Amino acid sequence: MVFFLILLVVLAIVFVAKGVIVVQQAEVVIIEFLGKYSRTLESGLNFIIPVLESPRGVAWKVTQRGFDGQSYSIIRERTKIDLRESVFDFPRQSVITKDSVSISINALLYFQIVDPKSAVYEIQNLPEAIEKLTQTTLRNLVGQLDLDETLVSRDKINVELRAILDEATNKWGVKVNRVELQDIIPPADIQSAMEKQMKAERDRRAAILEAEGLKKSAILKAEGEKEAAINQAEGLKQAKILKAEGFAQARLIEADAEKEAIRRIEEAFDNKGQPDKYLIAMKYLESLKEIASGKDNKVVYMPYEATGILSSIDGIKQMLTK
Repeated sequence: MVFFLILLVVLAIVFVAKGVIVVQQAEVVIIEFLGKYSRTLESGLNFIIPVLESPRGVAWKVTQRGFDGQSYSIIRERTKIDLRESVFDFPRQSVITKDSVSISINALLYFQIVDPKSAVYEIQNLPEAIEKLTQTTLRNLVGQLDLDETLVSRDKINVELRAILDEATNKWGVKVNRVELQDIIPPADIQSAMEKQMKAERDRRAAILEAEGLKKSAILKAEGEKEAAINQAEGLKQAKILKAEGFAQARLIEADAEKEAIRRIEEAFDNKGQPDKYLIAMKYLESLKEIASGKDNKVVYMPYEATGILSSIDGIKQMLTK
């Protein structure tokens, strides 16, 4: 009798323990009643009917690191569905571009389960399905692009891949938030050729920049020499003009002085003599003075008409003393 009571107590404890389910925050549990969907347990303390009700197990692919340091993917069955955003780091895969170049690509996928019921009943092994769908879609997108387009269109591929995956996984109760391509690695020979091409392009740009610099330098030098020559010619022109103007002004002043001297001589003669002869005699004497004052003149001579000039000077003296 005592044994029977103890057995009943143990069975009651087991029954109660099986009927209590604690669900953590941001997790849900799918409950089936005799194999059919019954309800979804939210976070907190929940009770079920043991034997008649049971949590539905979900196959979930997880990645673990082995003893050799390598990462391995294994499939585990879990009863709790995580509603937080999850990230899948897909293994590197080989993809062929439109121009038949095999490149290596790996991607990151960020998704979130928004409908746990659909994620359990609409697809078997949700992570595996998302991974395969991502791989095939990525192959299709890259297959439409050349190698150069693939290398420069990473953002475009991310956007298109996210849109396609989000639409395809909508019936699975999954929201694909974003997709990121981590690495796009071309073959070694293609990569070496691209590096040589980039080096040649950089050398070409450097040569063009150097040539443009030399061209601009030559143009600036020529313009400077041209402007200097123009300024020098303009300076010489202005100097000649100023010199000519100064000479002309000196001549005018000299002419005015001679005019005033002649006027005064005429006034001195008072119409009683011949001022023109006086002036000629004075000019003649000035010329004789210049001839005699030359440093190379070794002979002093008297011009042929010197006596006539002297007589004229004597006549002038007499006129001025009257």
